[in-house]
Formats: sequence, structure tokens, C-alpha cells
Amino acid sequence: MGPAMTDYRLYCLDDGRHIAHGEWFEAEDDERAIAIVTAKKLGLHCELWQGNRLVAKIPAQVTAP
Repeated sequence: MGPAMTDYRLYCLDDGRHIAHGEWFEAEDDERAIAIVTAKKLGLHCELWQGNRLVAKIPAQVTAP
């Protein structure tokens, strides 16, 4: 049996600070959830939530052309 999974919500915000993208996923812990989000290299400022707890604010990541 694998590790217990926790539900996380990712909200990416546009320049007007409105939700432009939302995603729900599971991860083993906060560290793994942050790694999953940063690997996506999203071009928007994002917030990672677990329930009503803000886990991390993740700055926009720009990928090289």
C-alpha cells in the first residue's frame, strides 16, 4: 500500500488577480505538491492550497523560447 495522498488545489491568477486556471490533484505531502506545480512551468502567478490552508505562492515561470 502506497503513502496516503492529500488533496490540493492549484489556482493560477491573471494580471487582474482573477482565477485564470484551476486544478485539483493529489500528492503525498506539501513538498511533492510544490514540485508537481513548479514542474508545470506555468506562466502565471499561482497559489497552492490544501483545504483552507495556503501552502505556497508560486511565481510565474517563463520558459525559454
